[in-house]
Amino acid sequence: MAVIESVDFFYFSMPEVLPIGDGSQDALLVRVRAGQWTGWGECEAAPLPSIASWCCPLSHGACRPVRDSVLGARVDSPAAIRAIGNAVRANSMDLLQADHTLSGIDMALWDLLGKMRGEPAYRLLGYTRAFAKRPYASMLFGDTPEETLAKGRACGLTAAKFGWGPIGKGSPELDAEHFRAAREGLGRYKILLVDIGTAWGDDVERAALALPALEEVKATWLEEPFTSGALAAYKELAGRSTIALAGGEGAHNLDMARHFVDYAGVRFLQIDAGRIGGVSVACDAARYAQARGVRYVNHTFTSHLALAASLAPYAGIESDEICEYPVELQPLAVAITKERLTPGADGLLRLPEAPGYGLTIDVEALQPYCVETEIRVGGRLLYRTPELTQ
Repeated sequence: MAVIESVDFFYFSMPEVLPIGDGSQDALLVRVRAGQWTGWGECEAAPLPSIASWCCPLSHGACRPVRDSVLGARVDSPAAIRAIGNAVRANSMDLLQADHTLSGIDMALWDLLGKMRGEPAYRLLGYTRAFAKRPYASMLFGDTPEETLAKGRACGLTAAKFGWGPIGKGSPELDAEHFRAAREGLGRYKILLVDIGTAWGDDVERAALALPALEEVKATWLEEPFTSGALAAYKELAGRSTIALAGGEGAHNLDMARHFVDYAGVRFLQIDAGRIGGVSVACDAARYAQARGVRYVNHTFTSHLALAASLAPYAGIESDEICEYPVELQPLAVAITKERLTPGADGLLRLPEAPGYGLTIDVEALQPYCVETEIRVGGRLLYRTPELTQ
């Protein structure tokens, strides 16, 4: 019987981290070992609080450190992985960072089990095949419409999403200039997606001012016009818009994902496997959305490890064909894996038919980015950066 013998966290960062919408500036990798097997995952969250939730002192019965539910647990079947997630949610329900920390652990467990069984992770999730996905280049708006235009012209994929940057923070007229620049840069036939990055809070009237320009440029969706909890605002705007709404990346449990499907009026549900509780919960969300006629899309703006893991939860759903593909990664994120997932000659992206996620962590390339960290409480050492090896 395979049991979890160790779980190690590695905090990486670029030399300078800027306050921009770029999640690839730092990273938290998770290494899980059970016997001769090793699996890797990635948390999409601030590294230090996520490490702290793993090892923090017991606060009370529903606020236990995540490690209490993980170390020594069986990891020899899909059911065993799900049991670990259930234990963390029960024992750490008041530890709000727990789902972020669990996400990287769960991701690593599917990689480990895939290697143990010689199967791709997506097959262990119950899919018989992985359908090719159409990647969209995920990039930030330029600081000016001219920069946005140049980015669109440089896009080599058949779809692109522009987000964050100055959008939603100035006038509707300036937003419209960026939308038109993005469309001109891409050309008439490429898919254009627009991400507001929650800039409008819950202001439906402000969001509605952008709809004519989005319709003019034939945007496929309007992503995250509001904060994650503003479901009523989403619903109202959905009733006034011919542009599909997309959202859900802020969901950090299955109920939040279900609420987006049931109450927000979105036509695209975007889930980050590095936030929601891992591949297990992301897969549940994908199937829930499919049953209710909502398209599922991965949210990924970091490494190709996270990308591969984020594709597994909906790999076998043919109708959910579009996927986020980061194209403006910092060198740190590029360094995480030796292999890359690249579109084929037909422009489509395919998962490796290899055990786990089919990727190798590049420990040598990561060394310069490692942030040596210690956590001490009352003089007691709770965490120290472990040795970075395969």
